[in-house]
Amino acid sequence: GDERGAGAYVPTVDFGVADGMRTIVAHLAGLGHRRIGHVAAAVDQWTFHARGDALAAAVAALPGGRPTRSACAIDVGSAKAAAGRLLDDPDRPTALVCDDDLIAAGAYKAARARGLDIPADLSVTGVDDVLLATALEPELTTVRLPAEELGAQGMTALLDLLAGGRPAPRVLPGELIVRDSTAAAPPAR
Repeated sequence: GDERGAGAYVPTVDFGVADGMRTIVAHLAGLGHRRIGHVAAAVDQWTFHARGDALAAAVAALPGGRPTRSACAIDVGSAKAAAGRLLDDPDRPTALVCDDDLIAAGAYKAARARGLDIPADLSVTGVDDVLLATALEPELTTVRLPAEELGAQGMTALLDLLAGGRPAPRVLPGELIVRDSTAAAPPAR
């Protein structure tokens, strides 16, 4: 590697971002979903890129798996349009994975506008369990990211570093919270 001495060392606390996406795909695959759309936040950050790559790879690895993707801003209107583009595909996805719970709210609107029932016709999941997840109807299946724990671990890593140590990278997996927005894939049309 291109080591520039100890000064270049940055402690990392990684959300296990990829693991969260793989957990969601495993949940959806277990329900029979193979065509899985990603309503992706158009945010140029490592975590969002890692999330998208992990999701696409996990879906592509399923027998008959078909990942699709549509990007949007993190707002309901933009998300509704992006989800709509995926749902207007004749071979539309049976499940949508949304990068954010606000994006999931937009996906709900897109589904309703097309007469699709969640979860009978379309399963929807979010990432990051915010207050909105339980405000949506049906309540949203999502991965809870351990933000407080992450902050505490980041502080521990920083203190280790200041004390001259080299803290190991820590990975905190997200926890899948299954609610009412995911169900068995509808029978093939």
